[in-house]
Amino acid sequence: MQSCHILALALALSAGTALAQNYKLKDLVIDHPYARATPPGAKAGGAFLTVENKGSAPDKLVDASTPAAKFVEIHEMSMDAGVMKMRAIRGIEIKPGTKAELKPGGFHIMLLDLKQPLKVGDKIPMTLVFEKAGKVEVSVAVEDMAADTPQHKH
Repeated sequence: MQSCHILALALALSAGTALAQNYKLKDLVIDHPYARATPPGAKAGGAFLTVENKGSAPDKLVDASTPAAKFVEIHEMSMDAGVMKMRAIRGIEIKPGTKAELKPGGFHIMLLDLKQPLKVGDKIPMTLVFEKAGKVEVSVAVEDMAADTPQHKH
């Protein structure tokens, strides 16, 4: 009987942790913001998340900032003639009823001139700016360098 209570408590605590990584801003739901850990001396890193637009009008992620980096840019990675290219873009549109996935190898938030390496277990504050919905503060969890998708949850 006691083991049932311990299991129920463990499930309740883990559910609370999972919900803590979900943010709502008007019609937008931001899920699982995370960054990959960086090696010592690295001056750049990437942050990733999913944004779902539950509204009836499009919106656009246009900017981000964090005290963990001097500069923050929204980037896109793509293949061009067999060469992986990365470039800064003006924003990422999120159409009504769709999700924009920022993940390694695609759209992402580039953290440039890091003030210190990103270490597993750290949490960094980040402000996301949307064209219509405005600003939202999120906590970006630093995960292992192998973290590759928003579904990479423990």
